[in-house]
Order: sequence, then structure tokens, then C-alpha cells
Amino acid sequence: MEYHFLILIFALLLDRYFGDPDWLWQRVPHPVVLYGRVIGRLDDMVNRDRDHSELRRRNGVLVLAFLLVLSVLIGVLLSAIFDRLGWAGMFAEIPVVAVFLAQKSLTEHVLAVASVLKADGLDGGRRAVARIVGRDPDSLDEAGVCRAAIESLSENFADGVVAPAFWYALLGLPGLLAYKMLNTADSMIGHRSERYQDFGWAAARLDDAANWPASRLSALLIATGAFFVSGAVAAKRAFNAAFRDAGLHRSPNAGWPECAMAGALRLSLAGERIYGGVVVREPRLNASGRHAATVTDIEKAVAVFGSSCTVLIGALFVAAMVS
Repeated sequence: MEYHFLILIFALLLDRYFGDPDWLWQRVPHPVVLYGRVIGRLDDMVNRDRDHSELRRRNGVLVLAFLLVLSVLIGVLLSAIFDRLGWAGMFAEIPVVAVFLAQKSLTEHVLAVASVLKADGLDGGRRAVARIVGRDPDSLDEAGVCRAAIESLSENFADGVVAPAFWYALLGLPGLLAYKMLNTADSMIGHRSERYQDFGWAAARLDDAANWPASRLSALLIATGAFFVSGAVAAKRAFNAAFRDAGLHRSPNAGWPECAMAGALRLSLAGERIYGGVVVREPRLNASGRHAATVTDIEKAVAVFGSSCTVLIGALFVAAMVS
């Protein structure tokens, strides 16, 4: 396991400073894109409108089981190959792990919202934030655009950075690949729509379980990151908001990093939002905080995010030294 820690440290550093190379993914499909194609194909094949709900749920369970077993087998095969290569295999495994992390891409997408807001105003900010959130951009004022960007950054810190790192550290490549397949399946079929409420039931439930430890850990990391950016008071606010309000979120996991970030920035997040013309009313997270988020808050959230990633790398280094 100590090798997993070392590989993960270098993978996090590689992703943080280089991210996903566009020149590569313009020539070959990203592994997550391949996951999506397989999931979409199976969805078309076995998720039939004429089937009753029990059959669609059973088919969803079988499809998910097949995808997870396939992912684990690929991970075991890759691990065996890298193990046989010795030190060369360790170095080869680093970029494979880095491909499934999202530090640099998250930073770039969220900072793009701030940059476009400054340069092009509200219309540009709406277009930029529409690339990272699902809510109706035309319903957002400038503060709403800023809150949406911060919420997306916080939530995706948990499932785009912490959860992949957690499952790789625990189970190596089989755990990492299985998690990313599960997370991709949840994003595609884990919706409470008429088509997916049965077929995607297993993906949604298992994804919630897989993200449970990472979401709590992400809140701890955000609070610690806030300490290094803004001091002990900000860290205390982050802890208090996470433990007080995380349960108010409709997701059993997303509330933890969002509440921690809200407390760190003294913001109020969530509340009423519009998706596909449908108004979704949810409690405010850290309701005593400011509702009028600004571009400066986006930039500060990115600073806390970067600090939190550094804390994660530092914790892994200590774990590697201890093991």
C-alpha cells in the first residue's frame, strides 16, 4: 500500500500542474468517454420503455454488476503488468492514475467563470457556468452565477479528487477504475426521471455509498485548507457549517463539501434553483452567511480548493512515510 501512496502523490502533482493534455484526448478518447459509450450502449440495449419497473431495476443491477466486474478485471490486469515492470511500472502507473483526477480541470473551469464575468459581464458568466452546472443559466443573476461555480467546485472536489484518491489508496487500480465507472454510470443513469428511476436505481444508491467516506473527508480537507488560506476562524466556520447543515442537502454526500466551503467563505449556498424550467426549493446551507457571492468569492474558493489539495498530498506523504 505504501507504493500506492507514493504513486498517488506523484499522480496528484502531475494532474495539478499539467492536467488533461488536450493534444492527447483530441486523438484518442478519454477513458471516462469510453465508459460513457459502454454505459450508453447497454442503456439502449436493455433499458426498454415497454418493460415493467421490476425488470428495469433488475436489468440496471445486472448492467452495473457487469460494468464493475469489468472495471476491476481491467484494473487487476493493469496492476499485474505494472508490477512485472518493477520501478518502470510504478512510473508508468502515475499518469494512468492522474488521468482520473480533476484538480487542474476543475480550477480552470471555475476560474473561467470568474474571468468571463469580469470581461463579458453577466451573459458571459452565464455561458461559462452552464458548462459546469445543470441549472438554467438564464435564471441566474451575477451572485447566482458565482454561487453555482462555488457549489460545483466544492461538490466536484469530493467526487473528482478525494474519492478517486481514496479508492486508489485503498484498493489500487481496481478500486480506482471501479469507482470511476460507478461515478460515470451515476451521472448518466442515476437520475430520478421516468426512464432511469428504476434502471439507474442501483447506480445511484451504490454511488452514494462509494462517496460517503470521501465526502466527509473532503469537508475536513476544506476546513484545513481554509485554515492555511484564512486562519483558524475560517476553519472553525467550515467545520461548524459542515456538521450543522450537511444533512439539509438533498444528497447524502454533496452537503458536506458545500457546507464546509460555505462556512469557510461566510457564504450561504444552495436554496432555490431552477433545472429545466422546474423550480427546486431546498434549504439554505450556512443560512446566516452572505447570499450575494462575488467574483472575489470564486477566486477565494479556488484558493481554498488548492490549499485543500495540498493538504491531501501532505497527508498522503505522511502516510507513505509511516507505512
